[in-house]
Amino acid sequence: MKSKKKAEKPQTKKSEPTQSLLQRLAKRPETLFNGSFRQQTAALCFRYKSGGPEIEVLVVTSRGSRSWIIPKGWPVKKKTLAQSAAIEAWEEAGVRGKVLERAIGRYTYLKELDGGDVVPCIVDVFQIEVETVHDRFKELGQRVIAWVSPVEAARRVREIELKSLLIDFRPRAAQ
Repeated sequence: MKSKKKAEKPQTKKSEPTQSLLQRLAKRPETLFNGSFRQQTAALCFRYKSGGPEIEVLVVTSRGSRSWIIPKGWPVKKKTLAQSAAIEAWEEAGVRGKVLERAIGRYTYLKELDGGDVVPCIVDVFQIEVETVHDRFKELGQRVIAWVSPVEAARRVREIELKSLLIDFRPRAAQ
């Protein structure tokens, strides 16, 4: 009699995308608690719809997972967090406008670094009232861009705290 042995699946490495972020974290929880939160900055870009009181906010897809986010990134040396947020909005979506220097909120999330490590990040969010939208910008073709209602933006993003910021967002007057 022949034994019927099932073919074994090849083992996957921890860093391969077949394992979810949470599965990889569960195997190496020390990577999450080995330091403090990393600082990031984000731009909550908005514009008034058809000149009226209703607003639209900008969401973009991330380059890696293609999930919906608002423009965000690491702080730029010798720039304020608000200026860094404006740079991210320009590079990721080609928008420029009036930036409030004071954060309108913050949220946290887990960032997967290129080497596979995961770090907790705290993101300060800055309001940008968009004045110009350009056709050419640094990350053109690398992201999908959409102008949607704050409620729709909240539906699209993953981070719970960011969802709350988007739903509760009301433009603040420049100071």
